[in-house]
Amino acid sequence: MIPVFRFAPWQPPVPATELSQPTSQVAFTPAVLLSTSIVVALLLFVWAGPWVWQYDPAQQWLSHISQGPTPAMSALVVDDTRPPRLSTAPQRLQIAESTTERVALQWPQVSGVQRYRLYRAGAEQIGPGLPLWEGSDRHYVDRLQLSYRVYRYTLADADTGLLLFSLETRPEFAISAFEAALQGLIPEDARGLPERVLLPAHPLGTDALGRDLLARMMAGGRSSLFVGIVAPLLYIGFGCVFGGLAGYLGGRLDQFAMRLADFVVALPFLLFMILLRIAFGIGPGENGILPLILAMLLLSWPGSARLVRGQVLALRSQSFIDSARLSGRSAPFILYRHILPNVLPVILVAFSFAIPSAIFTEAFLSFIGMGVSPPSTSWGAMCNDGIKTLLSNPRQLLLPAMMISIAVLAFNTLGDALRDATDRRSGGGRL
Repeated sequence: MIPVFRFAPWQPPVPATELSQPTSQVAFTPAVLLSTSIVVALLLFVWAGPWVWQYDPAQQWLSHISQGPTPAMSALVVDDTRPPRLSTAPQRLQIAESTTERVALQWPQVSGVQRYRLYRAGAEQIGPGLPLWEGSDRHYVDRLQLSYRVYRYTLADADTGLLLFSLETRPEFAISAFEAALQGLIPEDARGLPERVLLPAHPLGTDALGRDLLARMMAGGRSSLFVGIVAPLLYIGFGCVFGGLAGYLGGRLDQFAMRLADFVVALPFLLFMILLRIAFGIGPGENGILPLILAMLLLSWPGSARLVRGQVLALRSQSFIDSARLSGRSAPFILYRHILPNVLPVILVAFSFAIPSAIFTEAFLSFIGMGVSPPSTSWGAMCNDGIKTLLSNPRQLLLPAMMISIAVLAFNTLGDALRDATDRRSGGGRL
């Protein structure tokens, strides 16, 4: 028998560019949209917020030490250089002046009492409260951290402890003439002191130095997010180039590159951070953002390098890569046109996971004094300041800690959503 050969009709070869297809595409799932919205809101808060809330984060208000949220209000101007006006013949414990700058009290001479003791307490407290003064005078001016709340003053016999008089007062909100002039609330060409001035609002209150917390949250967020975005962008970019070239070229170069990555992983990050601060001459009160970013760039790239190397090794044996080689394409063109589009979703996921890690690293180093230092601030530095007043004013610690948690959670959620969207096994991606 004569064998019969059947020939298939001729078809033109498929170009290599048509064979190169991304392994997966990002799907905009609700989780991606939600986490992206939170991230965009954080970026607008820290970078566009100062255009709306134009307030100096370093400005100190001596009359607003550790205050809660306060609206803009009118304040009485008090001249501290002038003594308060006292009554000539008080009948009992009475108040000559009651403002948040000073409370002047006076009382009559009590028969049989040689020394007096004055107590101050809040209206809700039980008992006489905090002993303010003890002596034989019949007047006293209280200037001890007064705020706009009700106080109860109690006068007692210092020798016997017998309570003599008691009264309550709510000091009028006031500001000293010195601070009003220092803050620019009194015009330079003003003749004499105005009776009242308008004080700005503090929506989140103030810290222990009288600085506006909202303005400091924005300023601290700029430092934290700057480190959290720029540092991963640098070390992941370097790791992608390093790992991509190692995986594509292979051979001894690949083995040497991976051993170098193993060596870098074994280096202690905190020790290098200390050495870089010394090398850059960063002393107390100087900003340490540059050594922090450089330390993360030098020591954090091996993870992304290994990830990209593994992806490139898997793609290097694909048919569309062989087709591109046979068509005479150069190695840089193959890496840019065929390998990079397939590795890009993985790089995007790694970048979204690296941002919260960098934010937390910066917050930890700033908290222990190795990162951002005053007068600059960050969320971690604000937590360090707030822990000193945790028992009396927990808001100063909880607010920056909450912002760190929201930022880390948002970027982690975004990374999880992008990983699911680019993973074919989860059903989120598509070929």
